[in-house]
Amino acid sequence: MAVEAESSPLSAGDGDSVRRVTAVLDALAASSRPLGVSELARRTGLPKSSAQRLLRALAAVGLLERRESGYCLGLRLFELGQRVPRQRDIRDAARPYMADLREVTRLTVNLAVLEGLEVVYLDVVRGPDAPALPTSPGGRFLAHATGIGKAILAFSSPETVNRVLQGPLPKLGEHTITDPVLLKLELSRIASVGIAYDREESRQGVVCAASPVFGEDGEVIAGLSVSGWNTRMDLDRAAAAVRTSALSLSRAVRQRQLG
Repeated sequence: MAVEAESSPLSAGDGDSVRRVTAVLDALAASSRPLGVSELARRTGLPKSSAQRLLRALAAVGLLERRESGYCLGLRLFELGQRVPRQRDIRDAARPYMADLREVTRLTVNLAVLEGLEVVYLDVVRGPDAPALPTSPGGRFLAHATGIGKAILAFSSPETVNRVLQGPLPKLGEHTITDPVLLKLELSRIASVGIAYDREESRQGVVCAASPVFGEDGEVIAGLSVSGWNTRMDLDRAAAAVRTSALSLSRAVRQRQLG
């Protein structure tokens, strides 16, 4: 009996369509305002006519929202994002610890995971004594320039770390570590103490203390951090608080996974 060869899940045409949709969504996600057809075509490299057809199709199913000034991401994307298992499970487990950490420190508390060369923020709890940072749930930032990114990287696999060290390592703040040798040394230090810092590496005037969160098998699954103004934040006190919260959250995550 002949065995039918397994076909690829996507044909060349399907793959191209997926890349076009992804390019449009990425362009809108990177913008703080709605974008018109011409601007989206320029940013994605799509022909204007193709971009227009694609935008209309995505808006028809709720993935995009059409406004007078252009298109923006739609509510259905948010609804789908809330159902991503990894995001939902870690975020739900973290919320009470993030709330307590905010009350103790009065700083902004962040929860993020590593994806490629970036951290993706799963949740952000704003603190009354912290700056109004641009980070928000679903937002991304280069891992090497953030405390939370370095906290995760310090306990990640050598393959993951090498991908980041091979660069590029753009300079985002006055003190961003852009030398791969220095970054590797910094990650080794973090691995020995369990605390990472961002001393105006991501943006001017802002500092951060972060610690890793571990899952059932001891693998790093996320990072927890607190951020504030460099002139108002006691980094040592914040580091102790975030380290305690991250350890407690790690235990809670392991209990959920085992239960």
